[in-house]
Amino acid sequence: MDRQDKRRLVAVVVTHNRLSQLRITLGRLLDSDPAHLHAILVVDNASSDDTATWLVDQADPRLHVYRSEANLGGAGGFETGMRQAVERFDPDWILVMDDDARPEPGALAVFHAGERSKAEAWAAAVYYPDGRICDMNRPSINPFWHGDVMRRTLLGGGRDGFHLSQPHYAAEDLCDVDGASFVGLFVSRVAVARIGYPDGSLFLYGDDVLYTLGLRQAGGRILFDPAIRFEHDFSTISDGDRRFRPLWKSYYHYRNLLMVYRLCSGWLFPLVLPAAAAKWLLKVRFHSGERRVFLGYVLRALRDGVLHRKHAPHAQVLTWGKRGRARLTQLRRLGFRGDSDW
Repeated sequence: MDRQDKRRLVAVVVTHNRLSQLRITLGRLLDSDPAHLHAILVVDNASSDDTATWLVDQADPRLHVYRSEANLGGAGGFETGMRQAVERFDPDWILVMDDDARPEPGALAVFHAGERSKAEAWAAAVYYPDGRICDMNRPSINPFWHGDVMRRTLLGGGRDGFHLSQPHYAAEDLCDVDGASFVGLFVSRVAVARIGYPDGSLFLYGDDVLYTLGLRQAGGRILFDPAIRFEHDFSTISDGDRRFRPLWKSYYHYRNLLMVYRLCSGWLFPLVLPAAAAKWLLKVRFHSGERRVFLGYVLRALRDGVLHRKHAPHAQVLTWGKRGRARLTQLRRLGFRGDSDW
């Protein structure tokens, strides 16, 4: 029997200071049939709230904890979690998610009921708690690898041109994709054997897309199954406020997205780079009162993304924002006010 036909499933949950969300997610996972979920591994990314104490008090034998003494970020947490899952449990499939994401009731049963040897990874349909499709978790098709997708994107499709949309979620058919998020992604041991683990040095954002694009580039197959439904209670960016909260997340988002664009576009990357830079710099208009700080993050992200630098310590990234705000305070003391906060 091919390893992808086996169903020893282990869930990896990465958490940092969101105990209220983690409780909901673990409750949902622990409610699942033990035949559908062999173990749950929580990677506690140096939480400073009551997470560690609460986890120690949990008695379910399927729940296991890896406590990191430093915050590794989501990317580091997923790399560590997947490595630990393989070493501890020898799973056939690894299911990854953030602490604010969880399978809808019955989702794991749907996974087990389907024929899963067709692909080396499976992406779930992810929704907000109110039932809307979670935009940040929509699987994608690389337009640089598919001419029809590129044409649709350029002819006005925009983001919808290369991301799955409502018809795909409403359909019963499976759909091949090139990129998917680490919310409701089922990764086979065959995939791990093919390309290894996510790049933990990315810290936050883009590690999932780079990992899945790398799997596709290496010859693996990823399928989207709309019948496997996940919930994501995501709040970093809201519809009414287009800014990252906290703002330092913008650095990782743009730096790592530039690396995604490089992998997607290949030799066309020199054409993609200036368009991406202009688009991101124009987002300064959403950052009244903190424009200097935002621009500092974007410019550093562009520099480090182009040079493929991934090892800026997280403490240093936080310091950049503090320095920018300190300069802004000095400018205001000298008489600068309002939107002229450069």
